[in-house]
Amino acid sequence: MSQPSLGGVCLLLDEQWASRLDLCHVLEQAAGCGIRFFQYRNKTGPMRDMFARAVALRKAASRHGAVFVVNDRCDVALAARADGVHLGQDDLPLAMARQVMGRNRIIGISTHRPEEVEEATRGGADYIGYGPLFPSTTKEGHESPVGLEGMRQIRPLTPLPVLAIGGITLSALRDIVDAGADGVAVASAVLDSSRIEQTMRDMVNHFPAPSSPRPSSSHRLPAR
Repeated sequence: MSQPSLGGVCLLLDEQWASRLDLCHVLEQAAGCGIRFFQYRNKTGPMRDMFARAVALRKAASRHGAVFVVNDRCDVALAARADGVHLGQDDLPLAMARQVMGRNRIIGISTHRPEEVEEATRGGADYIGYGPLFPSTTKEGHESPVGLEGMRQIRPLTPLPVLAIGGITLSALRDIVDAGADGVAVASAVLDSSRIEQTMRDMVNHFPAPSSPRPSSSHRLPAR
């Protein structure tokens, strides 16, 4: 079986939805709809709970041959045997994260301006999140939206897969793809939908069938 892509739809399984949604069940639903890229995000929970959830989600993702990364925490990612970690600009620096994670695990970086895209590319990231493209309902008070024009401006700056992040909606996907994004990272657009599975399928249909990822030349996806 070929390795999953680092583009397409990346579903953000955020702990803030766990009070009303079973995140493992959502992952299973998403995999059934063709999503093969998942990120677990928990900004506030105790470490023990975070680890337990990450392990459960990692097992579910493995059953579907999907990529599973943990937001922010290299230690939790390694302990849960995740495929990698996704870091923000205020998290562990990329070079240090690579030392911790090793060469064979994925590291994604959230970026907000062209110079951060170039720095992440030079530093050996495996994929880049860029945004927020639009105002976000899950991360208020952060960077200003870059818009579709911001995506167009940074697309020539990196050969890495670029995921549009922040305020992504189904209705905007065609324009986002046309602006150069390889994929999108979404949370509320799916998890707050009244028709979750249909929304997932509609989003997946905006992207080509998964193919081999485009990690940086010095890294490869971990063996399963």
